[in-house]
Amino acid sequence: MPPAKRATPAPRADARDRALEPALREALAHGGFELHYQPKVLRRGIAFAGFEALLRWRHPERGLLPPGQFAPLAERLGLGAALGRWVIEEACRQMAAWEREGAGQVRVSVNLSASQLRDPALPAQIAESLARHGLGPERLELELTEAMLMEPRRPGEVLARLRALRNAGATLAIDDFGSGWTSMEQLKQLPVATLKLDRHFVQRVDRERRDAELCAGVIALAHKLGIGVVAEGVESERQAAVLAEGECDQFQGFLFGRPQPGAEAGALARAALTPRTPPPSS
Repeated sequence: MPPAKRATPAPRADARDRALEPALREALAHGGFELHYQPKVLRRGIAFAGFEALLRWRHPERGLLPPGQFAPLAERLGLGAALGRWVIEEACRQMAAWEREGAGQVRVSVNLSASQLRDPALPAQIAESLARHGLGPERLELELTEAMLMEPRRPGEVLARLRALRNAGATLAIDDFGSGWTSMEQLKQLPVATLKLDRHFVQRVDRERRDAELCAGVIALAHKLGIGVVAEGVESERQAAVLAEGECDQFQGFLFGRPQPGAEAGALARAALTPRTPPPSS
C-alpha cells in the first residue's frame, strides 16, 4: 500500500507577501517608514547610554508594523539594501537634530541586513551620511547577527567587509549573541566592540542558575577580549541585578524604556543631560 500523501498547506505566506509587495515598494518610495528608539543604560549608576534604532512601517491599513512582518520580504524582493540605506540616513539625521535641540552627542545603533553587508558601497554610504549631518563615526554603531557573520560560503569576504567598516571608523556589535554558533576562535578575529546577549538567556537569568552562569561566563570572556556587553530584553529588577552582578556593561529592555518616536526619545536624552538637584538638607 503506498504511503498516504501529506496535505499541502495553503500558501498563506506567499499570498500575504504578494498583497504586501506593492505597499512595501510604495512605502520605500514615499516615506512610509519610521524609526523608533529604545534606550540603553549603563550598569554603573543606570545612566543613559544611547539608543537602538528600530524600524517600523506605518502601513495604511494595518497600522504600525515591526520589521519581522516585512523585512524578510524586503530582502527577498531585493529591497533590503535600499531600506537599510534609509535607516542609516534617518538615524544620522535624527542624531543631528537631537544635538541641535540640546540633547548632546547621542549614540545610536542600527541593524544591518545581509544584503547591506554584501554591498561594497556600504562603508562609503555610511561615511557620506555621517559627514552630511556633521557626525563623527563613533556616534553610529552597526549591529549584525551571528548568522550574517558566520556565512560558511564566504567567511573571508565577510571578515574583509567588517574590517573595512571598522577601518572607516564604524563601531560593530554582534546582535543576539548566543543564538548562533560563533566559536571562540572566530570571535577573537572579528573586529567587534560589543556583544548583545540573546534575550532568551537574559529573560531566564532570574530563575535559571545555568543561564545566569552562562551569561556571566560570556561577559567575562568578552571583557578578556576587550569587548563590551549589552543585555537585551531586560524586563525585571531581578534580571538587572543578576546581570549587574555578572559585570554586564549596559542594559536594554522594557524595564528601562520601550521603543519610542524620535521626539519622545529626544526629550529623554535631554532629560538625561539635566543635572539632578540634590534634596535640601534637613
